This record gives sequence, C-alpha cells and structure tokens, in this order.
Amino acid sequence: MIITDTHTHLYAEQFNEDRSSVIQKAMNAGVSRFFIPAIDSSYTKAMLALENDFPANVFLMMGLHPTSVKENYKEELVLVKEWLDKRKFYAVGEIGIDLYWDKTLLKEQQDAFKAQIAWAKEKNLPIVIHCREAFDEIFEVLEDVKDEKLHGIFHCFTGTLEQAKRALSFNMKLGIGGVVTFKNGGIDKFLNEIDLKNIVLETDAPYLAPAPFRGKRNESAYILNILDKLVDIYKLTPQEIAKITTQNSKDVFRI
Repeated sequence: MIITDTHTHLYAEQFNEDRSSVIQKAMNAGVSRFFIPAIDSSYTKAMLALENDFPANVFLMMGLHPTSVKENYKEELVLVKEWLDKRKFYAVGEIGIDLYWDKTLLKEQQDAFKAQIAWAKEKNLPIVIHCREAFDEIFEVLEDVKDEKLHGIFHCFTGTLEQAKRALSFNMKLGIGGVVTFKNGGIDKFLNEIDLKNIVLETDAPYLAPAPFRGKRNESAYILNILDKLVDIYKLTPQEIAKITTQNSKDVFRI
C-alpha cells in the first residue's frame, strides 16, 4: 500500500531532534512520497537539506506563505521567482490568504497570491492554497485568474459542502487532513458527497494532528488515522483509498 502525504513541513524546527526517525516511521507505515510546502526564505536551506537527505521521497514546492507576507513581501517574492527559475519544483505553495491572525495586510496578501498564481501558470505547475477565514477572498482571486492552466490543491480544506464544490470548480482537489477526524470538524458530515477522485491526503505535520493525537505534534505516519476515517466515510478498503488518492496526487503534481 503506497500512501502520499501531499502536505508536510518535515523541515520544521519541531523535528530537529528526530527528523530521520519520524520520516522512517512514516515510510515503514507505507508513506513513500512527501510533498513539502514552502513558507518563506528563512526555511529554504532546511528544505533543500531535507531533499538532499531523502531524494527519492521528498518533493519540494516553492512559494510565500500568506502569514509571511509582511512589509518586505516584495523582496521575498523576488526570491521565490529566482528559485522557480533556477530549478525544478512540483508546485507553487503554499500560497493564499490568511485573515485569522492579521487582516491589515489583505491587499498585500492578494497581490502576492496573484503574482504566484501567474508564475505557476508560466511554469505549468499546480498551486497549493492556504485558506484561513478567507474563502470569499480566495474565491474572488480565483475568479479573476481562472483558465485551463489553473489547477492545484485546496490545502487543509475546512469549508462547507458548497465551498467544496466551488473549490472543485476551479480545478482544485481538496487536501484532507486531521480535521476530518475532529468531532467538531464538520467536513466528515458531507465528504461522501465529494467524489474520491477529487481528494488527496495530507497531514500538515507538525500541525493539526488527527484524533487520537489531537493537540500533540503531528507526524506523516499519522496519515493512517486520516486514511482510516476516509475508509469509514467512503466505505472502501484502506488499499483502495490509498491507491485512488495517491493517483490523484500524481495527477496534480505530474509525477
């Protein structure tokens, strides 16, 4: 059984003491591909080191995370573009809009989001969208830029059925992670109305650990708990869920 974690921050400081063993634990559980989203330039060196240590299993993205859009965001975007021009990445991400922490830089976040979408199209790459308390703002941008080149993943999807269907209309797949296991998560109530061909699995490690690990450091191995929840929702075997969602990830990332 081959499982793909389409979103995991394995370079994060939370793994500095046991990174290799965490990755090996996940690989022993059947996770053979780890897609690594960017945050900002302060993490680029750690991302490249991770890829160097696990070249057959680690696939890097490049982008500027919306919570890293500060006053110097244009300088950060220059670095993103330089890296995209310099070498291969598998997606532009994670990018988007986050209005949970700070609403004052919405215009700058929109600007950064649009610029990076344009680069993704230029490179024929998918985008990986971060959306927190910003569905309307995200959809507004996507409406402006939608065309046949726009595709990707709505990472850590936590919206309603209506929002899920709208996300799919922009040629996105839904990244389903630990939230689907939360009693108050909500998405488990309607996910069976979304065709499994539109779903990819993710952990967002070290964040958003699934039940029964909620509140603790998340790991890519815990994707099995997410997989088990989808078994309950879709009434398919773990092998079927793993096969379909891994193929979906291959379709998105074109590997």
